[in-house]
Amino acid sequence: MKIAPSILSADFANLGRDVQLLEQAGADYLHIDIMDGHFVPNLSFGLPIVKALRPITKLPFDCHLMVTDPAAYIQPLATAGATMIGFHAEATPHIFRIIQQIKQAGCRAEVVVNPGTSLSTIEEVLPLVDSILVMTVNPGFGGQKFLPLMLKKIQRLAELKQRHHYNFEIEVDGGINQATIKRCYRAGATIAVAGSFVFAAEPAKQVNLLREAAEAEQL
Repeated sequence: MKIAPSILSADFANLGRDVQLLEQAGADYLHIDIMDGHFVPNLSFGLPIVKALRPITKLPFDCHLMVTDPAAYIQPLATAGATMIGFHAEATPHIFRIIQQIKQAGCRAEVVVNPGTSLSTIEEVLPLVDSILVMTVNPGFGGQKFLPLMLKKIQRLAELKQRHHYNFEIEVDGGINQATIKRCYRAGATIAVAGSFVFAAEPAKQVNLLREAAEAEQL
């Protein structure tokens, strides 16, 4: 299981320091939530933050767009240093086109689905994506409780992946801790985003606790 700490819960006054702590802790990705205040009722990081963080860490940037116009962000994010760009299926009627644009910009493409969105809306693009992000809380705010109903969605996605020999990651985001990461791993998730849990104490310790919890399920 790969660990992708979310800097939404970091100390904004010491963001560079916290990012470097996460790299030292052995995180696999840096999860960056980009919100526009329209698609979700919150504002977070913009392109200048992504650009400013890129020189201080070698971590891959997993940029999660919670915006109403994802196409407008793709090339600027790629230029700023994004590794993977995720966009919500609910934000555009042109899912196929957005995936193409992300890949043409040189980034990995991820489609995100909200808790109430059926996987049937994205089945046609599963052969094309590098990752599917299943929201395990309602998007927009950190610190929410994990929604257990999403485990069935993760399982369904893992079944489709295995049946058709697809090669995408299955990422989960929301309410991830030592207990829920185990449940997500058993359901088929391969990447876990965690914010509040990671920054509740010393980040290196928390990242290790998550990794150990997931690895225990592999035994």
